[in-house]
Amino acid sequence: MKPINIGLLGIGTVGSGTFAVLKRNQAEIARRAGREIVIKIIADRDIEKARRIVGDGTLITSDANEVVTHPDVDIVVELIGGYTTAKELTLKAIENGKHVVTANKAMLASHGTEIFAAAEKQGVMVAFEAAVAGGIPIIKALREGLTANRIEWIAGIINGTGNFILSEMRSKGLSFDTVLEQAKELGYAEADPTFDIEGIDAAHKISIMASIAFGIPIQFDKVYTEGITKLTGEDISYAEELGYRIKLLGITKKTSKGIELRVHPTLIPSRRLIANVEGVMNAVVVKGDAVGPTLYYGPGAGAEPTASAVVADLVDVTRMHTADPKQRVPHLGVQPNLLLDIPILPMEEVETSYYLRLQALDRPGVLADITCILAELEISIDAMIQKEPKKNEEQVDIIVLTHLSIEKNINAAITRIEELSSVMGKITRIRLEELSSK
Repeated sequence: MKPINIGLLGIGTVGSGTFAVLKRNQAEIARRAGREIVIKIIADRDIEKARRIVGDGTLITSDANEVVTHPDVDIVVELIGGYTTAKELTLKAIENGKHVVTANKAMLASHGTEIFAAAEKQGVMVAFEAAVAGGIPIIKALREGLTANRIEWIAGIINGTGNFILSEMRSKGLSFDTVLEQAKELGYAEADPTFDIEGIDAAHKISIMASIAFGIPIQFDKVYTEGITKLTGEDISYAEELGYRIKLLGITKKTSKGIELRVHPTLIPSRRLIANVEGVMNAVVVKGDAVGPTLYYGPGAGAEPTASAVVADLVDVTRMHTADPKQRVPHLGVQPNLLLDIPILPMEEVETSYYLRLQALDRPGVLADITCILAELEISIDAMIQKEPKKNEEQVDIIVLTHLSIEKNINAAITRIEELSSVMGKITRIRLEELSSK
């Protein structure tokens, strides 16, 4: 049978990993796909580097348009990243009747609706397993493996850089800035780590997962996003004392009022498996009504882990290459005309539990004032701890854990408590999720 020819856009970390995996496992991949998968042409700005990686026998060009228009290319693998050029090349590939495999979560989160519509019109597939959680097959699990379930919620550690920083801060007592520099030296963080540490990368990924889980359009612009730059060693230590770990989570839940879509630091009970995911590893918990909670764990980045997902997509596309487009798995798990118009809840309407830390003068009546404000706003206290004052200091740390509360009430309480003459400075607020099976 005629081989499937691949056009590869980018031979960087993931591109070189994809080439290596395809070459090393060529026979096994062909056996599973039903035909050979061959990289026909590669586009990269550095032709000499590309030639060193792939050797002779493969066409190499610096013009990506040659790849997306090449008459012999069946599948274009887009691994250049970014929003604009990647989108233009993806749409051009689709226009020319090519299937597309991409690892580009930013592009899909921002332009997925347009790209999937173009692909459907042309009768081609866009596969994107590698766009979320690297080598973990979470897209396939959500779109196919859990298709019998009503998905209730998803919570994921889906950014390895952020998880590495929080793990090192907790285990070694280091500051955020110190660990960030270590992450850069180790290659875990980019020179500009904004997307990772501010939660934007995780927001791209959770918006894609929410779309598949709940059958809604991708709505990255509605994800509440809060990063880890303001976390301190004190809060990580206090959380540990209370039996919790702090993780940067992407969370989406379907509630009676709408869908929650948020990324932020979160206290998780330390007994939960996901709370013990350390370093650059990723993990996603999916709660279905039939199966209950399921955990997916593995490397969320890296050359060959991500290549594993890229090649899996290539095999899937190859298997379905000649199938009637109506018989293929829809891009977002349901047919485009059946996507639901469910509102995304604004963050102030979200209900969860909270960790609050404040500094107050060590004098009678302070706790009473705080509890009075919380009671007036219908915020129930789960625990309240007053730490001993440090030597020669009059103020003490007070930690409050709440039961489920609505965010707007917490915001109002924080404003009023900060106005008390006995309270010093700003209150630290971190959301808390039990992630129980109930």
